[in-house]
Amino acid sequence: MAITSTPPSRSCRVAEWLVAKRAKDGPQARRLLALAAVYDGASRSEAAMIGGVTLQVVRDWVLRFNARGLEGLINGKAPGKPSRLNDTHRMALVQAIEAGPVPAIDGVVRWRLIDLCRWLWDECGVRIAKPTLSRELRAMSYRKLTAGPRHHEQAEGAVEALKKTSMRAWRRSRAGSASIPPT
Repeated sequence: MAITSTPPSRSCRVAEWLVAKRAKDGPQARRLLALAAVYDGASRSEAAMIGGVTLQVVRDWVLRFNARGLEGLINGKAPGKPSRLNDTHRMALVQAIEAGPVPAIDGVVRWRLIDLCRWLWDECGVRIAKPTLSRELRAMSYRKLTAGPRHHEQAEGAVEALKKTSMRAWRRSRAGSASIPPT
């Protein structure tokens, strides 16, 4: 149902008003009411006053409505700035994370966000902030897990052997030696 110069039938105008009345999105309802005024024969200047916008905005609404229907009048999320990392950068980053740092070359024993930012700058020439890199890594299903570094000569069972162990068997206290006397 495109907005054209030919007047629509009365049933179309009534349907437009009913859709605007039932719309759950307030801005969409406002746009529909303004466009319904155009359907009723009002000028676009009057529709702009109804919608509380300028003529250019009403024109944009008409174009969006003609192109996508009612869904075109709902506010969409803005696309935002494109990512600084392309697929090649992401693949190199995944390989670096999976391989782990080389302490002699990278100067770290485990990757931190700031280290990965520096690595991206050194290897790919891409400057990226820590929060942005954190978002990118979460989108690639990585999480910030910080396991402490482990000495390369540490024996496999050495840590478990030093941990405190609990008593082998717990003994029940005798019934007669309860700390609270029975009442």
